[in-house]
Amino acid sequence: MKTLKINAKDNVAVMLEGDLRGHKISLEDIKKGQDIIKYGYSIGHALCDINTGEHVHTHNIKTNLSGILEYKYSPMKITQSPREKRMFMGYKRDDASVGIRNEIWIINTVGCVNKTSEIIACEANIKYGAECDGIFNFVHPFGCSQLGDDQKTTQKVLKGLVNNPNAAGVLVLGLGCENNNIFEFKKILGDINSDRVKFLSTQECDNEIEKALSLIGELVEYSKKFKRRECDASNLVIGLKCGGSDGFSGLTANPLIGKVSDRLIAMGASTILTEVPEMFGAETILMNRCVNETVFKKTVSLINDFKDYFTRHGQAVYENPSPGNKAGGITTLEDKSLGCVQKSGNAPVADVIEIGEKVEKNGLNLLTGPGNDIVAVTNLAASGCNMILFSTGRGTPVGAPVPTVKISTNTDLFQRKPHWIDFDAGSVIDGAELSDALVDYIMSVASGTRTNNEKNGYREISIFKDGVTL
Repeated sequence: MKTLKINAKDNVAVMLEGDLRGHKISLEDIKKGQDIIKYGYSIGHALCDINTGEHVHTHNIKTNLSGILEYKYSPMKITQSPREKRMFMGYKRDDASVGIRNEIWIINTVGCVNKTSEIIACEANIKYGAECDGIFNFVHPFGCSQLGDDQKTTQKVLKGLVNNPNAAGVLVLGLGCENNNIFEFKKILGDINSDRVKFLSTQECDNEIEKALSLIGELVEYSKKFKRRECDASNLVIGLKCGGSDGFSGLTANPLIGKVSDRLIAMGASTILTEVPEMFGAETILMNRCVNETVFKKTVSLINDFKDYFTRHGQAVYENPSPGNKAGGITTLEDKSLGCVQKSGNAPVADVIEIGEKVEKNGLNLLTGPGNDIVAVTNLAASGCNMILFSTGRGTPVGAPVPTVKISTNTDLFQRKPHWIDFDAGSVIDGAELSDALVDYIMSVASGTRTNNEKNGYREISIFKDGVTL
């Protein structure tokens, strides 16, 4: 049977063929209680004696993770990628940000106007769609009957979406009686460009559809001032995400994304890694790459605050991976996390940001938030990402408000789901070097090439909730 030993320290290898493709096999006799080593790190301990050649999975291995940990800053020496210069054809905005799409977005202050925004988007695309890159609405159930920090999170996410540079113009659509009414939401938005952002409270006009179409017409006219022009890659903000992971995620697509993230950062661009629960067990790798002790402390808080979130709700901190992950060969959270963080490459961690915050320091940023696919891609878009690189081993049609480049961990998925997958990383397992090809594809998407989520209309948001609903 063909197998792959990832690191010289490993006592397991990954099976590359057969029914258990992506699963682990023991390379030596392992005693009960002994650590299982993969990627050069422990991914748990043996629950019983494991003989050489045995299948190593949930039936005979358990996580080593438990509780809140103490961390020490041990900065590591980092070899950064050589500087690169790349250009793409983007849209330079009035606030100096750069978008890769010239779209009109409808952002709802409250879930009560979801259907209204859907009708408006449909009619607006018929009337104006040919004059811009499209008119899109994003539905969610929140904006009212929330309290405290929960309401603030909704407002911060919506603010971040309003400010995303891929939207040339935005219609903020409200009802009128909600907690997050337009008057209150304007306080959160702060200074705005009244040419770019319009507001409509549907309780305050006789025909909300007609009024909305008139306002969108103004936004479309404003969007016409922007033309694609040559832009430096340093203007890009790229999200890093994985979902529907399998045993090949940490071997093919995620390391490839990591290499490309390093190259984008070497161009002066920024990348954002999120999915905090999927850093558990590999967090020290990120902590020791922090640029200074201040960022290290912010990373410690990022990790421990999210563990507190689990325990506040009476949930096991390490209740992960998902059933689909396990079916694909991922056994413990350490196993999943060590594969997940490879998307971050080897660059220094420049900063840690909260939900709804924009990147202030170029380079690799860590963003708080859960691993849930739709919540995570929403958070990335709300932090200003132009595009998201999304690796998947089992496949998913999920798309963010921004172009979502699906990268398959195995060629079989790419061949079965060509309407989901944009780029195949499967051949990395055989030694293929695909970073040039992926960088070229990213620049192509930034210059207008549409991804499958765009072609098929997969654009969803889901707002993180952690509080009481009235």
